[in-house]
Amino acid sequence: MTFREKLLMAQGLNRSWLCVGLDPVIDRLPEVVRSSDNPLLTFASAIVGSTADLACAYKPNLGFWLAEGVVGVEALHQLIDEVPDHLPVILDGKFNDVGHTAEAYARAAFDALGVDAVTANPYLGCDAIRPFLDTPEYGVFLLARTSNRSAPDIQDLMVRGHPLYQEVARLATDWDEELPGTCGLVVGATYPDELSVLRETSPSLPFLIPGIGAQGGDLAKAVAHGPTADGIGPVINSSRGIIYASSGPDFERAARTAALELRDRINREREIA
Repeated sequence: MTFREKLLMAQGLNRSWLCVGLDPVIDRLPEVVRSSDNPLLTFASAIVGSTADLACAYKPNLGFWLAEGVVGVEALHQLIDEVPDHLPVILDGKFNDVGHTAEAYARAAFDALGVDAVTANPYLGCDAIRPFLDTPEYGVFLLARTSNRSAPDIQDLMVRGHPLYQEVARLATDWDEELPGTCGLVVGATYPDELSVLRETSPSLPFLIPGIGAQGGDLAKAVAHGPTADGIGPVINSSRGIIYASSGPDFERAARTAALELRDRINREREIA
């Protein structure tokens, strides 16, 4: 199964474009979790267990797991194994390095950890992206228009007559046609005008859309401009708004409620019941 097929199947099965970000911080975990033998795994496993019928994908951010050293990496590996097989896992590592090092990162993500896709920085060009797109079963979402406040400092620089973020989309479209894997774009919902520009530039590339929830992004524009020309929905991510919905012993139920509410908000924007 290709990454595109797996994502589309998950979106259809759960009637969902919602992606749950798994970004655990020890100090923010509920006390009932912090007292367990493996707090990161206990917490994230509970989040997955309570939302697996509501999400189309999960996105662990590598930094939060690396911050806990070997224990964190081992917990991440175990967590990925626990995610239901039909749901894609996107490792948010923003990988970016020369070709032979990129090959090592690709092996780490796809072979050692077992994820389905990664995020990557396109700054080094195609040879740094190629190892992530060697086979159709894997994907990479390239940073085009990120959701952070200072994104315009670099991403608005003019290249060949248009902003850099648009040139990234143009190149990604070419790479997607050339390479067997699925190339997509990271496009923040905090920049709704750019969402429409990038969809016009790259009608066939899947979008990973952060910035909904704590960052206050535009959900309506994410839904309107997120789908590809052939019907793959955007992967609309929310992390803190779901996983930290409660700091008490009811955190699982609260996470499910938050995920259900956001999934249903997205579906109302899609005008499906």
